[in-house]
Amino acid sequence: MADPPPLTERLDAFMARANAAYYASHDPFADFTTAPEISQVFGEVLGLWAAVTWQMLGSPDMVMLIEAGPGRGTLMADALRAIGRAMPAFRAALSLRFIETSPRLRAEQATRVPDAVWHDSLDDVPEGPTILLANEFLDALPIRQFIRRGEGWKERFVSEGAFVERPHADVLPDAPDGSILERCEPAQAFVAALGTRFARHKGAALFLDYGPEHSGYGDSLQALAGGKPADPLAAPGLADLTAHVDFAALAAAARAAGASVHGPAPQGMFLAELGLFQRANRLARGLPPAQAAAVMESVRRLGEPNRMGRLFKALAIASAGCPPLPGLGG
Repeated sequence: MADPPPLTERLDAFMARANAAYYASHDPFADFTTAPEISQVFGEVLGLWAAVTWQMLGSPDMVMLIEAGPGRGTLMADALRAIGRAMPAFRAALSLRFIETSPRLRAEQATRVPDAVWHDSLDDVPEGPTILLANEFLDALPIRQFIRRGEGWKERFVSEGAFVERPHADVLPDAPDGSILERCEPAQAFVAALGTRFARHKGAALFLDYGPEHSGYGDSLQALAGGKPADPLAAPGLADLTAHVDFAALAAAARAAGASVHGPAPQGMFLAELGLFQRANRLARGLPPAQAAAVMESVRRLGEPNRMGRLFKALAIASAGCPPLPGLGG
């Protein structure tokens, strides 16, 4: 029998516990749809991005292709199909790795990418030349929230479905009363760990996620249950909790670890540079009109600024001295 939750816990501990329970017991894709499930072209162009990046890293004879938070395995399956057609030498060099803790999702991933090796965390992955892909992985990592009250800051804790505030002694930036500051320490630690690896072995990582390019103040914690917005604090384990990604903080963490930073760029611009719409046009060619229209509608959803194209960003980090990476050359 599981231990009862603590009466009061810091927001990041609450969020980690809630999401662990949710992913262990729910099919998350009943509540939301990610880019790889919208269009096969998304995974295909990311596979080709990885192939070109491998060449830019010197085409090592063995390279780990890692996906963090691989969902159903759809992205990697689509990526491998494109890689096998366009660059079989890269496909032959790959050691496929998934970072995934959910037994339910691991089982589904195995049906699409049976030759992958699974790991609970980045720490468990052997070192060596690496290319990592992560789509909507960072947004589910737990955040801390601080709120300005008078002359100081307080930190948000959760107790019985509501926020409670406790004094916070660390120095934080000055801000108007009531301002909320968010920090995602696990995301920064993940990026910093990659940067440290890339200092020892050639590597690159691509993150696609949602949030502003420059962080500010505000409460971005949100929840989805049954495909609809929900109260993030009401029923831990029954909803998917996420928060906006602070790309500026991630870039700073990567640079501090010695990595080069490429981007961020709006997802729509990034995918267009990689040939998203050209590939979709080729895929639609020869299909019945209704199917062709569906193919083009799916990539418009990924790329158009008023849909996923602007809010979602692409950020890459790589070994120091790596040339500008595809789609992120500035």
